[in-house]
Amino acid sequence: MSRSFDMELFLAGVLTGSHTTRRRHLHQAKVMQAEIARRWQRETPWAWHRKHVVWFLKDCIGHRNEATRYYYVLTARLLALRLGTSWLFKL
Repeated sequence: MSRSFDMELFLAGVLTGSHTTRRRHLHQAKVMQAEIARRWQRETPWAWHRKHVVWFLKDCIGHRNEATRYYYVLTARLLALRLGTSWLFKL
């Protein structure tokens, strides 16, 4: 039996700020999850490696404007914080 991964529950401990900010981070984390799952077959952040997130930031949203990339990097940092890793991402 397979259940879908609840990104909202996963990020609940590290999401702070206004409702809009939390909603944006949650939406972006779900987009990241979907793209990484499609490309790498890694369904949950627990299975991700730094290379998967870097691939997403470089190849999937690399063509987007600077502000969009910045906000995705912030979301990636939240995910790394939640995972307890020391991953660093360039802006």
